[in-house]
This record gives sequence, C-alpha cells and structure tokens, in this order.
Amino acid sequence: MSEASGSRPGGRSARVRASVHRAVEDLVAEGVRTEDLTIPVIAARAGVHATTVYRRWGSVAELIASVAEHRFTGDVVVPDTGGLGADLERWATDVARDLADPDTIALMRASIGAGETASCACTADRRTQIAAILERETARGGAVPELDAVVDGLLAPIYYTALFEPAGRDDDGPAPGSRVRALVGKLLGKDQALRP
Repeated sequence: MSEASGSRPGGRSARVRASVHRAVEDLVAEGVRTEDLTIPVIAARAGVHATTVYRRWGSVAELIASVAEHRFTGDVVVPDTGGLGADLERWATDVARDLADPDTIALMRASIGAGETASCACTADRRTQIAAILERETARGGAVPELDAVVDGLLAPIYYTALFEPAGRDDDGPAPGSRVRALVGKLLGKDQALRP
C-alpha cells in the first residue's frame, strides 16, 4: 500500500506526511536500525497516531520507500554542458557530493534493509536522470551507451563506494573528480559499444 492518491497537496495531509517523513529521517540518522523502526515508534516521534500511519502507508517498508522516493527525487539537477562526457561527469560529481551526507547514506542503508521497493526508490530518479542525459545526447546526434551500461559503469561504483567504503575520502564524496573522470572515460572509451 502507498500513500493515498486522493489526498490534497496542502493542509493537514501535507503536514502529517512531512512530520512522519521527518521522523523517519531523524530516527535513521540517529542510528535506529531498520528492524527497530516500527510504526508506533515513528508515529510517536512524528506526534501522530499510529493508526494514521498504518492507514496512509500500510507498513514500515512502504513508508521508508516513500521517504526515500521523496528524498531522491529531484535532488540532483540534470546538467546540459553541450556534451555527453561533461554532462555525465558533472552529474556523477553532484551525485557523489549528495552521497557524502551521512544522513543520506543512513537513509539508503535503511531503504536496503526495508526491502526491494524501498531500495529501488534510491535509484529510480537517478535512472530517470541518466535516461534524460542520454536522450539529450541522442537529440544532438551523438552516440550513447545503453542506460544499463551507464548505471553499471558509473552509478553503481559511486553507490558502492558510498555504502561500503569508509567516509572522509574527499570533499567530492565517494567519487572524487579524478575518479569520476576515469569512470566516465572508461564508460565512453573506444572499446565501449555506443548506439547511434
């Protein structure tokens, strides 16, 4: 179950959503393990009745998916530098900087712990952004790699580093500028098959 589709964008419904989302983000940032996040705990932190949370989201997994989707949608702007390589470098650098935030990583880890729906919410908008970059380059007449090749060759290494390697590597986050350039160079190298 997901958030009710007929709810108004403002008013009490929006305040409840914001309060519950903030409660989840705060609890996760404080280090509460995913298995210890319960709807009564979240509702108490948000200052709402647990029944309200159950009715709106149905489960902790659905709630975490909602929080992750909201957090990872529109947070990184799709650049338009005039070339595919530069677009991908700027985009990947912005993603890496976003992932340098410990609260963002905590939410990603909680999403992974909450199951497939929640973990996919951490990547759905990123895939949409990559697709937009590739579509723009195709419209310019350039050759582009497949979407999955960009996800595997650029996004996956950045996410892996952010999630599994120690923090504090660089101000650019889990993929410093030189690493981003190397990943993009490998992705767009002459040995890669590009589609026209």
